[in-house]
Amino acid sequence: MKKLILLCMMFTLITISANAQSSQKYNSYLNRTEFFNSNGQMIGYAKENTYLNRIEYYDAKGTLIKYEKQNNYLNRTETYNSNGQQQGYEKTNTYLNRNETYNSNGQQQLTKKWNEYLKRYEVYNASGKMLGYYKYNSYLDKWEYTQSSY
Repeated sequence: MKKLILLCMMFTLITISANAQSSQKYNSYLNRTEFFNSNGQMIGYAKENTYLNRIEYYDAKGTLIKYEKQNNYLNRTETYNSNGQQQGYEKTNTYLNRNETYNSNGQQQLTKKWNEYLKRYEVYNASGKMLGYYKYNSYLDKWEYTQSSY
């Protein structure tokens, strides 16, 4: 369950800071997920804070950018900035079999859905236009995000 939540959180961070192609990889030595730009430079990382029961996102210098917490009452994952102000939330739409991301005003921003045929997570904006997709690269043992060109 923790890895699924961490994976969803990673998708959010990469969607926000994605270049033409970026990637993420779990560092088992430091117990964190690291995010890389298309040049292979680390741009940040995510780590689980078990004491506060949340996932925290840091830039490459170690400065807290945001954190995410599971709201079990509303059945969603809420995102907060480093000052503790809510930025938005993500929830699963079981009827349409997809994850939906909303801003702090409750307006839908993104939709992520698994494409079984192509074996990838596809990201769409609120209008239904495909923004890009995540695909697992088993050779490099990491998820890669590719921006859509259409």
